[in-house]
Amino acid sequence: MEGNLTLSVPPVFPLSCVVQQYAWGKMGSNSEVARLLASSDPRAGISEDKPYAELWMGTHPRGDAKILDNRISQKTLGQWIAVNQDCLGSKVKDTFNGKLPFLFKVLSVETALSIQAHPNKELAEKLHLQAPQHYPDANHKPEMAIALTSFQGLCGFRPAEEIVTFLMKVPEFHFLIGDNAATQLKQSLSRDSQTVASALKNCFSHLMKSEKKVVVEQLNLLVKRISQQVAAGNNVEDICGELLLQLHQQYPGDIGCFAIYFLNLLTLKPGEAMFLEANVPHAYLKGDCVECMACSDNTVRAGLTSKFIDVPTLCEMLSYTPSPSKERLFPPTQSQEDPYLSIYDPPVPDFTVMKMQVPGSTTEYKVLVLDSASILLMVQGTVTASTPKAQATVPLQRGGVLFIGANENVTLKLTVPEDLLIFRACCLL
Repeated sequence: MEGNLTLSVPPVFPLSCVVQQYAWGKMGSNSEVARLLASSDPRAGISEDKPYAELWMGTHPRGDAKILDNRISQKTLGQWIAVNQDCLGSKVKDTFNGKLPFLFKVLSVETALSIQAHPNKELAEKLHLQAPQHYPDANHKPEMAIALTSFQGLCGFRPAEEIVTFLMKVPEFHFLIGDNAATQLKQSLSRDSQTVASALKNCFSHLMKSEKKVVVEQLNLLVKRISQQVAAGNNVEDICGELLLQLHQQYPGDIGCFAIYFLNLLTLKPGEAMFLEANVPHAYLKGDCVECMACSDNTVRAGLTSKFIDVPTLCEMLSYTPSPSKERLFPPTQSQEDPYLSIYDPPVPDFTVMKMQVPGSTTEYKVLVLDSASILLMVQGTVTASTPKAQATVPLQRGGVLFIGANENVTLKLTVPEDLLIFRACCLL
């Protein structure tokens, strides 16, 4: 009987989401995560001396969102979905075994996150069986980041020509790679992509397998050389000098400092996105973004970290297909039906993100009806959300988060005439 009673409350309700205070996060009210939190809940005191790194919107056991509707008996979204699986949408429910398939986040990055890659499904299953202490589940973990502020990251291997240029300009980098691997890469430039990929793998593996002592020595030499150049007023942009000094300051002696010569450096403008499919090496360096990912914690690290680095697995699994940095941008498509809606739909089934930018002159906005549960985040604007079935409306302001069950009609009435910026995570099968 209880199942029927709970559904007399429409499956559209606000959430209170979990903040993760990882050390790399921006401090206090410099953090977009903290600012969203403070705006949505005026009682939340922000500590200026604490990092506010991530806001988790979803059902992950380490951050299951609380339901802010006292008519609902379940305390968290995960508990509620377990009892109301039909609200996922029929296809989502069947495909993902009655669970929400994505985790939606806001990230505020002050210091670099580790350089990492995520295994595909097949490798994740194998790693999880072999080493569950390092690989906690058997799922893949594609991710997408959409910039809220200027957002800097490393993503995928650079074109081989660029790496060859760094090998010539940065003798310390060349030293760690070694003459043979460096020559092999240079000679591969005129050859087919298979040859380039294998030469690139050889170079990267040489770097990753270098002795710690040698890495520290070479890095110190490079840092000293760049610091002298900077002090003399010389431009060090051609060898990413500023970034190298910054990363070395954050992670002294770390092998990841040299990885900047292998990976594309991307600076996303607000609204620009990067999609990180399986086996693509990446690192977030600085800025604020919304992120959506499949529900998994599987990470294979490569540097800028004090955590376990599984070098053999990493070198084997990576995708060594080089591409220019602009090809790493993931452009949204503009909706045909709704002029205010753009859709970031990556080539994986687990998640899609929608961005709604509604001018403040609009009085009300109808949210697209989907055959999928979704989570909506208000980044800008003030509205009340209503559904035809519900008597009560839900007020939402900046930082507000709303869960919307599959096939629900939701209308947002603007209570303040300012533009809306809203992101919504869903699963479009």
